[in-house]
Parts: sequence; structure tokens; C-alpha cells
Amino acid sequence: MSTPFVWTGRHDGDGPEHRRFHDCVVSDSTLPVDAVLVGFASDEGVARNKGRVGAVDGPVALRSALASLAVHTDVVVLDAGDVTVAGGDLEDGQRRLGEAVAAGRGESDGALRDDAPLTVVLGGGHESAWGSYRGLGQRPRLGILNLDAHFDLRDEERPTSGTPFLQIARDRQAHGLDLHYAVLGVGVASNTTALFDRAGELGVPYLLDDDCQEPSEPLAFVRRFLEGVDEVHLSIDLDVLPAPVAPGVSAPAALGVPTFVIQAVCDAVADSGRLIHVDVTELNPTHDIDGRTAKVAARLIERLITRTRAARSVS
Repeated sequence: MSTPFVWTGRHDGDGPEHRRFHDCVVSDSTLPVDAVLVGFASDEGVARNKGRVGAVDGPVALRSALASLAVHTDVVVLDAGDVTVAGGDLEDGQRRLGEAVAAGRGESDGALRDDAPLTVVLGGGHESAWGSYRGLGQRPRLGILNLDAHFDLRDEERPTSGTPFLQIARDRQAHGLDLHYAVLGVGVASNTTALFDRAGELGVPYLLDDDCQEPSEPLAFVRRFLEGVDEVHLSIDLDVLPAPVAPGVSAPAALGVPTFVIQAVCDAVADSGRLIHVDVTELNPTHDIDGRTAKVAARLIERLITRTRAARSVS
């Protein structure tokens, strides 16, 4: 783990009416918490995938954008620090990320806990998804919903930011488990025919970005997805958003899915009470403009944490 991030931010006064995100973060891992943050400081997978690097600095930028957000509940968040990939050893980094996710949830050997906190991985490249999955374990009715312009089903000799969901598919097949993987926001121009064919072979439902410009069809897509799963691993690749909203990514979107639609989809998943883990990936601060990408990502993260807490409290 890297040097701990120092959580500071705007302070308007004492008392819960002035609460901001930095006031909600604790460092005591023995306390009951609603969510655990784990940074994944890596862009090795992006480099292997021939993308523009810089996502290694994403975790710090995300925390900085989160720090001063106003929070209107008494949510409690633990920051578990960063898993750092050094020397190009992505595979070891993904293994350590899996261990950090399992530890954050307070689980070992795949043991299930109904009261486990929501784990949130701050990326980092989308190679984090494989590490996160390893930490969650082979859960029989785990659904993986990817908000992404890309399928990330590439078949390569070694892991990249473009391979995690094919790795997951093969792992589930090896363990005799059904694959519940769906993608919302796919760009036709961003995926080859081979990738569309692979999605078809694996039975992966998807919704094109063309069909995501209004919320009705995406929300219907998510409702159908939720009907078939008990738990959800939500993976948000920020390149699903339009380039003017999210310029700070490895591969900016030519069209993208409007922020309001992505927010509505995230709300639906959180409100279902089935969300157990979130990846927020591909933030590249080097190419961000006025912190736009970090700000919209932080809004989604805070909203997912607070709405998941609310959904669990009424379940």
C-alpha cells in the first residue's frame, strides 16, 4: 500500500449540517462502515492495451474530487489505501487488489456476509475489474454490469485493460458457473466485429450508445439484468461518458452516454439493494480539463455509496 491520502477539504463549521465527504472518512478498520475505498494505482494494463497512460494517478484525483462534496447522511467510509503496480507486474497487482477487496469486505475464503460494506475501487485502468472479481470470489448469481464504450473481451497473451471480462468469463466457465455479464454504452466504432462476435458467443447482452441517449431504454435494460442476479459488481469505465464531460480518460468517447442517463442507471442498481462492489476506472488526470472527469466520477461514487446505504437500511 502507498502513503495514506490526507483527507482535507472545505470546512464551513462543526456539526452534521456542514458535513462533507472528508468528514465521513475514517482510518480505523475496526469500526463498522458503509463503504471501503481501495485505490488501484495502475495504468500498466492501459499501456499493454496501447492506450494513453496516466490512469495510475486516478486514485488521488478521485479522492481529491470527493473530499469537499457535501454529504447529507451520516455515512461512514473507510479508506484502505492504494494497491500500487510497480515494475510492470500487473498480474501481482491484480492479485493484491483481490486480497484488498476481500479484506475490505471482511470476507475470507469466499465466505458470504450480508452486512459486508460496499467496496469501491478507485482506478486505475480497467484491468482493475479482474482483480476486483478475484476478491469477490466465484459467487453463483453474481451479475457484472459494465458501463463502458468497450466490451473489454479482448483475447491476449497477457492481461490488459481490454481483457478483464474475458478472463472472468473463462474463470466462471472453469468453475461451472453461469456468466451474468452485460454492457451498457457500447460504441459500434469502438469495437471490432470480432469483439461483437465474442460477445454473441458468450451470450453477453449489450446496449449501444445510440440507444442510451434517453433513460427509458437503459433503465429497462438494467431492470432485466437485475431480475437474473442476486448481487451486482458494477464497473464504470469513465469513457462511457461523452468526451466534453469526461475528457480525462484513456479513450474519449465520440458520442458517449449522457451523464444523467448514467446517473439514473447507477441509481437503479444502488436502489435495488444488490450492489456489493463498484469499480470506477480509466480516470486519466493528465488529460482532464478543469477536473471535469474527476468531478462527475466523484458525484457518481458519493451517490452510489449513500443510496446503497439507504437501500440496505430498508431491506
